Amino acid sequence: MDNEQVGLYTLDEALESLGFGKFQAFVLAYAGLGWFAEAMEIMILSFIGQAVKSEWGLSSSQESLLSTIVFAGMVIGAYGWGTISDTYGRRTGFLTISIVTSGAGFLSTFSPNYLSLVILRGFVGFGLGGTSVFLSWFLEFVPASSRGMWMIVFSTFWTFGSIFEATLVWIVMAKLNWRWVLALSSVPSFVLLFLYGVAPESPRYLCMKGRTGDALRILEKIASVNRTKLPAGVLISSRSTDKAEESTPSEDRIPLLPSLSKSSMQSKLGLSSFFMLFSSKLIKTTALLWVLLFGDSFSYYGIILLTSKLSSGESGCFPTIQSSGYLLGDSLYVNAFITSIAELPGLFLSALLVDRVGRKQTMSIMFGLAFIFLLPLLTRQSAVLTTCLLFGARMNAMATFTVASIYAPELYPTSVRTTGAGVASAVGRIGGMVCPLVSVALVNACHQTEAIAIYLAVIVVSLVCIQLFPYDTKGRELSDTAS
Repeated sequence: MDNEQVGLYTLDEALESLGFGKFQAFVLAYAGLGWFAEAMEIMILSFIGQAVKSEWGLSSSQESLLSTIVFAGMVIGAYGWGTISDTYGRRTGFLTISIVTSGAGFLSTFSPNYLSLVILRGFVGFGLGGTSVFLSWFLEFVPASSRGMWMIVFSTFWTFGSIFEATLVWIVMAKLNWRWVLALSSVPSFVLLFLYGVAPESPRYLCMKGRTGDALRILEKIASVNRTKLPAGVLISSRSTDKAEESTPSEDRIPLLPSLSKSSMQSKLGLSSFFMLFSSKLIKTTALLWVLLFGDSFSYYGIILLTSKLSSGESGCFPTIQSSGYLLGDSLYVNAFITSIAELPGLFLSALLVDRVGRKQTMSIMFGLAFIFLLPLLTRQSAVLTTCLLFGARMNAMATFTVASIYAPELYPTSVRTTGAGVASAVGRIGGMVCPLVSVALVNACHQTEAIAIYLAVIVVSLVCIQLFPYDTKGRELSDTAS
């Protein structure tokens, strides 16, 4: 009320006044395409390994390395791109991400040998590690009151990317070969590059950098496109700010930085943004997020791997889908298609809950349901029941993973948002890398009960972490600094 009386308004108040309109719909489409592209490149790992192994006579370990190198690249890229985005801007982040991902993805098509393919796929993974930048960028355009629901809508681009890739491979692999799959899968990244010129910078990032004039011009454009109006008065960074941000450069808020040249300052800011994650104000959030996203990734990818064994029939310990007569012939592609669609009900349910009961409660509910679906698999079940239980578990694990991915950038201030979310995402990817080494090895050794018990234990630890987070971000304004 005080701000309104003196003619001042914050960025969050401006976004609420502008609402979610055509401008945000474009931002949603552009950022969503980034996640669509990542899903396609990740889903490739389920399909091309066997084809390359047969063509080049690779060993099983060489085949596995094609997947591992991508996840390793993502772990490195998640930190690197987050730091670049927080230091040089969101647009700079996703420009370089698109260049690396599209270039390395397309060049993979022409790999003359195994080593070159591994190196190029590693660069693809490095580029994919930055897709959390797209999420944070979109987040910073959305009004707080509906942020959770729109972030769930954003996450459906991942699921649709998975479905599209499974369909693409199903059609292309039979008529052409794996090189065509790699080439076509790089197209969305090229589209991101092509449309880069019309993608706006985040007004929240600009305010944090003291460029409120530039931020105001973007807000005015949003108002024009959405046919709404900005509040009357002067834009300020927060309710506690008495002056426009032009008089307060954001670099002054980063502690312990001496006077430096611009390039040296940018470098120091990049390092500072990483170390700020372990400051007294953020270390609890950072630690809890790391454990939560590790558990989310471990559970989600582990359930996918277990489900894939049903279609491949690799394990003689599980009753397979083929034995029940459900899938014939192209079982791997069909199963990937069906299980990807199985995620949609979970996303729909989480979209209904996330802005009503909050992030923490939604994650608790969905993770609890995943636990219930997995629990009967401690003992051997029929093929039909096993399939249904794993599909239900994947549906809820995906929903939890999605909400956690939304929650992460909301918890961090603008000054370290993409760095914090990126590093947390990298830790989550480690969960995806460790999962096959731990749980799938047990399944191959016919230790089904032990494998499921590990998943259940990870879910319980994750549920405890969710309860320990200090606050929920439902309807809460995004903060700009750790203070």
